[in-house]
Amino acid sequence: MQAVYIVLTNTGSLINWALKSVTSAPYNHASLALDKGFRRIYSFARREPLNPFWGGFVREDFVKGTFSWYPDSTCAVYRLMLTSREYRKLERIISVFEKKPKRYLYNYAGLVGIPINYPIEMPASYFCSQFVAEVLSRAGHRLFSKRSALITPEDFRHHPELELVYQGGLYQYPELYCQEIYQPKQYQNFPFRKYMLQQLDTEILRLMDREHKQYYFRDGFLKPKKIYLTRQIGKVKQVKKLWKGFIG
Repeated sequence: MQAVYIVLTNTGSLINWALKSVTSAPYNHASLALDKGFRRIYSFARREPLNPFWGGFVREDFVKGTFSWYPDSTCAVYRLMLTSREYRKLERIISVFEKKPKRYLYNYAGLVGIPINYPIEMPASYFCSQFVAEVLSRAGHRLFSKRSALITPEDFRHHPELELVYQGGLYQYPELYCQEIYQPKQYQNFPFRKYMLQQLDTEILRLMDREHKQYYFRDGFLKPKKIYLTRQIGKVKQVKKLWKGFIG
């Protein structure tokens, strides 16, 4: 028997808050992890942290991905036991998604069908809980009698076959693979000079020794969202200044 993990999360983002106000559920995002450390965890979600409306198939990254923007995220982790045959088939199914990830889009229309109990299925499109239920069903382990396009994260919470193994802060999950390198209070300020030298090595020269310390935007108190917004505000101020000079 092989274990997979269904991970339900709440980031506290604006979109998540809006969904929560409608569903009244504590978790509104579902992911499927093939290992307990979440090194291989998949879902349908936003592809870019700043754009919640550009979604599709993603391999989620807790160090540099969208979750790293929300360090106070909470989660519930459920274990599901599969036979070795089901697990191997599940790996093959997910590998198909991984080969052409941009082909698969987020099924926004499907979200509309859930409140009216009408499954809306789009070609090569899924929302998060639909994806989890669908790939498990294709692997030979069907959890629900209803269509996958009607499955919500809340449905997983109440399934008798799923065993709750953890509930609490996402980054306090004891098995999380990135706990050692995710240290949000290690620096008072982000080490931009070291980060840029690292990027020069890895992206241009590709000379970095992978055993050396690596820096990520979420390593400090300064969030990438703050960096982005500061730049945008700076651009607006610059345009305003130029406009005043032009009309003055």
